[in-house]
Amino acid sequence: MIEETRVRELKGIGEKTEKLFEKLGIYTAGDLLRYYPRGYDVYEEAVPVSEVEEGKVMTVTGALFGRVQVSGGRKMQVTTAHVKDITGTLPVVWFNMPFLRSTLAKGGLITVRGRIAARKAGVVMEHPEIFYPSERYEERLHTLQPVYGLTAGISNNLISKAVRQVIEGLDLTKDRLPKELRIKYGLAEYNYAVRGIHFPEDKEVFFHARERLVFEEFLSFILSLRKLKESNERLANEYVLPRHEGTERLIKKLPFALTVAQKRVWDEIADNMEGTTVMSRLVQGDVGSGKTIVAVLALLNTALNGCQGAMMAPTEVLARQHYESVTKLLEQYEIPVKAALLTGSMTAKEKRRVYDRIECGLVKIIVGTHALIQDAVSYDNLALVVTDEQHRFGVKQREKLAQKGGVPHVLVMSATPIPRTLAIILYGDLDISVIDELPASRLPIKNCVVDTGYRQTAYAFMKKQVEEGRQCYIICPMVEESESLEAENVTDYARTLQEEMKGDVQVGCLHGKMKPAMKDEIMERFGKNEIQILVSTTVIEVGIDVPNATVMMIENSERFGLAQLHQLRGRVGRGQHQSYCIFMSGSKSKETKERLDILKETNDGFKIASEDLRLRGPGDLFGIRQSGLMDFKLGDVYQDAGVLKAASEAADWLLKNKNEWFQEMSDYEGTSSVII
Repeated sequence: MIEETRVRELKGIGEKTEKLFEKLGIYTAGDLLRYYPRGYDVYEEAVPVSEVEEGKVMTVTGALFGRVQVSGGRKMQVTTAHVKDITGTLPVVWFNMPFLRSTLAKGGLITVRGRIAARKAGVVMEHPEIFYPSERYEERLHTLQPVYGLTAGISNNLISKAVRQVIEGLDLTKDRLPKELRIKYGLAEYNYAVRGIHFPEDKEVFFHARERLVFEEFLSFILSLRKLKESNERLANEYVLPRHEGTERLIKKLPFALTVAQKRVWDEIADNMEGTTVMSRLVQGDVGSGKTIVAVLALLNTALNGCQGAMMAPTEVLARQHYESVTKLLEQYEIPVKAALLTGSMTAKEKRRVYDRIECGLVKIIVGTHALIQDAVSYDNLALVVTDEQHRFGVKQREKLAQKGGVPHVLVMSATPIPRTLAIILYGDLDISVIDELPASRLPIKNCVVDTGYRQTAYAFMKKQVEEGRQCYIICPMVEESESLEAENVTDYARTLQEEMKGDVQVGCLHGKMKPAMKDEIMERFGKNEIQILVSTTVIEVGIDVPNATVMMIENSERFGLAQLHQLRGRVGRGQHQSYCIFMSGSKSKETKERLDILKETNDGFKIASEDLRLRGPGDLFGIRQSGLMDFKLGDVYQDAGVLKAASEAADWLLKNKNEWFQEMSDYEGTSSVII
């Protein structure tokens, strides 16, 4: 089977290139087929200079006007030219391409295609492709060219060629899906789908291809969940943990009363933990609904019953914050329980000390990152694991922990607002609890939707907030082409903003190209108010709790899904001060305004998720980033809600009628990145 062929065996790929492919997680031809484009370049008609829109990739044809200039230092050289037509003049910039100064012919006709960005003096086109009259742009019109995620040394063209080579060698007779399912749900055959997702002839081919692959991705995921639920239901509870009077005493002593929803969810967890089978429960709650205190109560109840509980966070800085909160609570209420922190960046000596304390049972609550499930950790009697949706516990992790002792209860925390009908499918292996009200002390966030002309007013408002001692986030405009460009974009934005704010306001930046230690350092400095305004990409979604942050401004907000915008907004409104969210849009379309106005009108994540489901259609795939929920390669649970429901029906049919298909589909490797 060609899908099992090592990448090295493909024509044109040597040892050096193979190692670069491995950086992208591509080891075999099958991995290459599943390395789907991150987007598509859709070559549209050229527009007059006067009609370019900020945030969009656009094409302009005109004459080169004036001198071509090169500025900047060795690390970042910026080449600037101007393209003029009868409606106006557009500045155009290229990064690290100084040779263009001698190749661009003054006065000559040129077509440029690139993203339109806002600068102090107006809009510019960034790093565009160049087409001369001899290279007819018309030949590219309305075509879809795949754009892949890249790493240094690997070009888009190299990936395209390798994918084409694999597709040409596919066995055209084999299809994983039974014919009955393909006919019932109108799905394309696998070979058509895989060719259509990488090299679609038009949008219709792309949508048909994508639907088939999303269906298969969801189906294999759901079947794996069904297997996991089946195994969970048979697991007897080895750690029966009744409600301890110390836990109930703490609930009464807390400086705030638990909401009705928090009490209900705590009761469901407590009943589970003293039941006959192992707990596998999801606690779903909107941002700020108070999920953490419920998790801490579960950990404390476990510890007071003489067992150990572990809480796993997605980042070190968040793990440290959780640890400090737990420790403060234990000390404040004089609870005789010891806690420990375990993260990957600790020294070998620090880790050994923590390992010893865990193994002998001296510490009962352990907070950390993935370091909690490393081989070196040996628990005394681990009875509860609290994790989040980014660290879903699949069969492998459970088996790994079971080898260290008994099978622990699992509590998964989720801040993703998702309609219950979809949650039941997506978390099919878990019982679901919902915290559906916010604490009374929480001030609702004030929202506004504005166009780019409001930017200077927004900056002035943020500066005023900083003068009052507050802090702000700015989510930077997204750049789809590459992570390197996105990093440059954020850095450039932060630099420009620092000049705007002058020296009395410290501006920091955060992006995906940074090393984890650097990200943690920036977040810690922001947490300590050493940085007042943080410019970031969406990596901020999983951050620390900064109660002092009161402003969130999201550039190009029209290019995100509503649920993700709501998640980003949840970074503010966590303290006693009034918080604000500014959704800045580069689009003037009526549909965009309708979508964003939903966020202006409500802070209810579940209502927003339902509206997102109603409004998002297949056509949005070219303009709105996926939700990121569950980390599917292609599927988006909001956009593809109908496909998800169909895949759930199909899973029921397979379980009932075709046991061998159930086995093959649920063992399919495409599932592993999601469930484990």
